[in-house]
Amino acid sequence: MYKVAIVLATSLVLNSLYAQESEFDTPVLTSKDSIVQSSWMFGLGWNFVNDSGTRFNKPFKVKNHINAVAFPSRMSLGRYFRSGIGLEGIATYNRYKQGNIIDGLVNPEDKDYFGFDIRMSYDLNKLVGQTDFFDPYLGIGAGYSYANDLGRGTYNAVVGFRTWFNDRWALDFNSSGKWSFGNEASNHVQHGLGVIYQFSMEKTLSKRGAEKLVMIRQIEAEQQRINDSIAQAKEAEEKALLLAQQLDRERALAEAKAREEAEQKRREDLLNRMRELGQVYFDFDSSYLSAPSKASLDTLAMLMNENQDISIEVSAHADSRGPDRYNIWLSERRANRVVDYLAKKDVDTSRMKARGYGEQRLTNHCKNNVRCTSKEHRANRRSELEVLASQ
Repeated sequence: MYKVAIVLATSLVLNSLYAQESEFDTPVLTSKDSIVQSSWMFGLGWNFVNDSGTRFNKPFKVKNHINAVAFPSRMSLGRYFRSGIGLEGIATYNRYKQGNIIDGLVNPEDKDYFGFDIRMSYDLNKLVGQTDFFDPYLGIGAGYSYANDLGRGTYNAVVGFRTWFNDRWALDFNSSGKWSFGNEASNHVQHGLGVIYQFSMEKTLSKRGAEKLVMIRQIEAEQQRINDSIAQAKEAEEKALLLAQQLDRERALAEAKAREEAEQKRREDLLNRMRELGQVYFDFDSSYLSAPSKASLDTLAMLMNENQDISIEVSAHADSRGPDRYNIWLSERRANRVVDYLAKKDVDTSRMKARGYGEQRLTNHCKNNVRCTSKEHRANRRSELEVLASQ
């Protein structure tokens, strides 16, 4: 009785401790709890150029003002630092379309546009605080553009933002004003839209992530204290139940071994009986089953239907009289007769194979050109059963 009391008391202690443990839900650090401090960014997308002469008072007017091509026409590569400053190189291609307004005049023919710009940008999230997906920036830079059949150096100003889907991928939207210097080439506006891939990232915890990490460590320490108490209680319970468990285990092993031995003997007896029932003999030059053979096969079918895990191979044989090829054919016919008969007794054909060996496996000395009695020849006109699978 005292053992039962110890077990009940230990169970109450464990239930109490488990209830306490469930009160602590450990938060988990996710990608939202970290920010990218520095990285490389590669961009691919499109650019749209407004060189109509009204680009700064009507920068987003589309009809007859915006020039673009259907295929990706903007590629960028940049390095972004912990300070929020980024350095980026941008290559663009475009075509001024015939009929569009270029520098206040109707463009008479399609003209190529090429641009390469270097810019320095600043991540505004460094000032307003990190957001999960919205990443605005401002930038300045310089570059070279070949537009309207005239090359010009430019100094640039850019405003844009990125929309992040995860740490790697974002959409980039930006607009740049480009002012010419060194000649009288016109100024123009260039808009950009593309996909950004970020790589070689250096990450750190955000303020929220650092606070969460402190909380996680506090909760883990408390959970460890609870786990230690639970482990001590479990150790006491295991000692109280050890003797009973050991006796139960030994008794169960003995019973299992006895059942296994009994089942093994039953299976061996069953397989031996099936092999005996599979011994069917045939008349000379015949594949028909006799009444005694059918009676044996009826019993065999019953046993196979009761033991669905057993598969068999029926091998049939012939005596040495007659041509070899004919005896192969005859023995195959005999094997198929046995299989067909068992199938009519509801034995699944997928559990049976039929093989004919002709006179290849004689049971005695009665091979070709050897005189034997009818009884000796009959011993070779047989079918045999081999168990292929039995669990």
